[in-house]
Amino acid sequence: MRLGVNVPNFGPGTEPEVLRRWALTVEGLGFDLLMMSDHIALTPDVAQEYPAPFYEPFTTLSWLAGLTRQIRLGTTVLIMPYRHPLLVARMAANLNDLSGGRLVLGVGVGWARQEFDALGVPFRERGRLTDEHLIAIRAAWRDDEDYRSGQIPVWIGGNSDAALRRAVRLGDAWHPLRFTPGWIAEAAARLEASGGQPGLMPRIALRLTAEPVTHSARLAGHGTIDQIAGDLDLLRSLGAGTVVLDPFNGEPRETAHPQTAWRALATVAERWNQQESETIDPERS
Repeated sequence: MRLGVNVPNFGPGTEPEVLRRWALTVEGLGFDLLMMSDHIALTPDVAQEYPAPFYEPFTTLSWLAGLTRQIRLGTTVLIMPYRHPLLVARMAANLNDLSGGRLVLGVGVGWARQEFDALGVPFRERGRLTDEHLIAIRAAWRDDEDYRSGQIPVWIGGNSDAALRRAVRLGDAWHPLRFTPGWIAEAAARLEASGGQPGLMPRIALRLTAEPVTHSARLAGHGTIDQIAGDLDLLRSLGAGTVVLDPFNGEPRETAHPQTAWRALATVAERWNQQESETIDPERS
């Protein structure tokens, strides 16, 4: 199992130098994947959660591809109905080529009704549009030499039954977002029973605490380093191939102080590397 990080590409503390430091820090700590969110029109419903500036993910990841060397780059999640599918197919294929085959395309249906209205996209049709766009993108990659690239993994984001079904039909992996340990254990069983073969590539919260978090609604990734390590062990046992850590916990002012998130990520990376070395060489434990 590999670990990735969802880097905040929004908020009052986010600027090009901060994004550059985020990328170099995450790669330097040995994480396998750097992902970013997606919004286009910062309508009031979006801005309340993710205030400006909001850096467009394809543009930003293309820039970061030139600043990094090995870390994979991805979207968690690109809102599929917002862009013409042939444009997404072209941008994804180009970014994958320019980065040396490092792109992961995580996609979702979206939630911000006002943003849909601003873009002239029917909100109630977002599921159907997502399916149609995914089919068109895969067809472009398969049939048109001008769009072809190395194989780009497509992760289907979302926690709903519809998202799971979409992952089985149209994705390479299911990418559920921020959940409790109990929920993911049950959801992984539903994924296994679905009959499909997509991988499990979840995104979990990351909030490192000094004292254990004991309430029943604790999100995976919230708590002491022992609790977080236990969550990662659970996800490994459920068959997760990559787990993306999301250090943004809902307060936009966090983005002005990324050092707190970097320390938490360093702690997790150190513990994870220690566990991995002990797994390879049990006599070292």
